[in-house]
Amino acid sequence: MTTASIQISSIDYHTGGEPFRIVTDGYGELDGQTVAERRVSAQNSPAVEKIRQLLVQEPRGHTDMYGCFITEPDDSSADFGAVFWHKDGYSTACGHGTMALGVWAVEEGIVESDPNGTTVVVIDVPSGRVAAHVESREGIVRGVTFENVPSYVVGQDLKVDVDGKKFTVDLAYGGAIYACLDVAQLDLDITKENYSELRAIGRAVKWACNDLPEAQHSDPRQSGIYGTILFQKLEDLPTGPNQINMTVFADGEVDRSPCGSGTSARLACLAATGEITENSLKHDSIVGSTFIGTVRPHDVSGSQFPAVIPIVTGMAYRTGRHQFDLNPDDELGTGFTLF
Repeated sequence: MTTASIQISSIDYHTGGEPFRIVTDGYGELDGQTVAERRVSAQNSPAVEKIRQLLVQEPRGHTDMYGCFITEPDDSSADFGAVFWHKDGYSTACGHGTMALGVWAVEEGIVESDPNGTTVVVIDVPSGRVAAHVESREGIVRGVTFENVPSYVVGQDLKVDVDGKKFTVDLAYGGAIYACLDVAQLDLDITKENYSELRAIGRAVKWACNDLPEAQHSDPRQSGIYGTILFQKLEDLPTGPNQINMTVFADGEVDRSPCGSGTSARLACLAATGEITENSLKHDSIVGSTFIGTVRPHDVSGSQFPAVIPIVTGMAYRTGRHQFDLNPDDELGTGFTLF
């Protein structure tokens, strides 16, 4: 009998339909004094890459899988750290993942929680320090709010050429840099029927914007466009704007949720135009889930556009517990990707 060479356990969640696979150990050592440095360590480690591929690729994962490795925090002021990953590598931010991590930390007893109140879970991620405010009643989690790093517009009304077509986009930072494109320019609605066409356009827009000067971050590790937010304006509500979006990130991966860091980028854009002040954004996804976003002002001297602290509310649910094995005789190894 052949013994499996790799065994990895995970706890899986979904936030608004987007998967999140949490791995607490078994991935080896990640060098670095900060989570941002450990992300770079993971990127450059063949052993860690093998684990990531095992978890995201078929037959154990799929092309839209997402997850993280739990690490030590940058310092004792945070509860833990997280290195985020997806099918194409390692991201600097993940709002839906932060929500899932908050719920996980409460439900698994990682932090001391209030069974009838709010528990704040502080997490160090590559883009900085974030928090998940987890609401419980009678010991059951009922909601979670993601408090992000300062977010802001980095480019407004930029003209880009995508496969011979001209589009106007805004670029905004929400822990990662996103290109925001109003689908009114495409004459397409954000629907499941238009999924494939929207994904192709979102992927092309990302790469068309990736090397723009506005897409370069002061920390080179965060430079480049992480994803494209294709958004559609719906009728405003008494509480504020209502939009539906489809976020295409990495190299063609589609967020099933309204996207936590993407919602943060949209809030920054709406704050820059004065559409979001003390009101809220109802942000819907292509699968029908919803995040509610508000902002707190955040003064950044010398910034062309106002920075805000995005506050994004949703819910994450545990979907299962898994143990994944890799038999050394498996001819498919860590798996494959069909895209």
